[in-house]
Amino acid sequence: MSKTKQAPDSGPKSTARAKTKGRVAAAAPEGSLPLDLALQGGGSHGAFTWGVLDRLLDDPQIRPVSISGTSAGALNAAVLATGWAAGGRTGAQQALRAFWMDVATEGHCFGDAAAISPAWGAALGWPWSAWAAAPGLSGFNLDNQPWYPWGQQFLRSFSPYQFNPLGDNPLRKVLQRHVQPAALRTCGLALFITATAVRTGQPRVFDAQDLSIDALLASACLPQLFKAVEIDGQSYWDGGYSGNPALWPLIYHPGSLDLLLIKINPSVRPCLPNTPAEIADRVNEITFNAGLVSEMRAIAFVHRLLAEGKVDPRKYRDLRLHMVADEEGLAPLQASSKLNTDRNFLQALHALGHAAAERWLQMHRDDIGQRPTLDLRSTFLSPRQGQAA
Repeated sequence: MSKTKQAPDSGPKSTARAKTKGRVAAAAPEGSLPLDLALQGGGSHGAFTWGVLDRLLDDPQIRPVSISGTSAGALNAAVLATGWAAGGRTGAQQALRAFWMDVATEGHCFGDAAAISPAWGAALGWPWSAWAAAPGLSGFNLDNQPWYPWGQQFLRSFSPYQFNPLGDNPLRKVLQRHVQPAALRTCGLALFITATAVRTGQPRVFDAQDLSIDALLASACLPQLFKAVEIDGQSYWDGGYSGNPALWPLIYHPGSLDLLLIKINPSVRPCLPNTPAEIADRVNEITFNAGLVSEMRAIAFVHRLLAEGKVDPRKYRDLRLHMVADEEGLAPLQASSKLNTDRNFLQALHALGHAAAERWLQMHRDDIGQRPTLDLRSTFLSPRQGQAA
């Protein structure tokens, strides 16, 4: 197992290497770089993942094989697969753009209709420009908006079974316009969508054979905002509680040995949270990363056993792990921004993701199929665990 480190974002060497890779790519056959994808959830921050996918699909040699997604990651996966079935990689790109622009138009897909979309604030006489004055992405945080604290207090006092007894979910109509369940079974991509069983707390992974609009809604069902989704007599909440995203379906499925994680939830916050809202947000971030961290630790352990010749390599896959992320770029965003579906915000996130994927490809495109580029020790293990691994 070779030791690797995350690449720097840019520089003369990376630029020169990118030009060389362009010449290599021109001679490579279509779809010669198979890649499994693992897509995190995170509300409207899923538009960052849209940008990453858009850039990856620009490269004709990169071929998605299997996709595991949770919450917004699940929606990205299903929309991509629907577009792929209709028109290959170009169809997938067009489908993703149409979906996210529809989300911007619908306004409150990732939260309750009473307290999420800036359009509601505008309807009450609070123009968006009045609270988008902060520079950069931080201007899209909702914490300081006049309706946001009221909405959060409302959600602490009432459950969706009280304020939304009919279970209306605006995301359903959007998904019905952009996802065709029949196409998911014929698109040629293996899909794995995770939801959390309410009664047992265990993950349920839906594949293309049982994937439905309800399954996608279950994967993105935050219990503070929406009633649990009933499927086959079982109740489900957001898949992020049990796997964000689940990696084991990709490990057991005979797909690519190269697995690319598109990560949007921060692992590290430099400042200690000290307000009730900050504490609650950080607890949620830790909770929604816990399953992923556990799986990465298990993978690191298997890698060590394989390197030491202690397990049969015919029974354990020596995965080549990769990751596209931009924690620094997303750092100005608070949890409240995950509920913001302003078109300018979604497009800004797309641009951020597109740029992050471009940097990763410049540094690591030639590593696909050859070696891992994600340093598990420094990214997911504590120093003591890293020494043990």
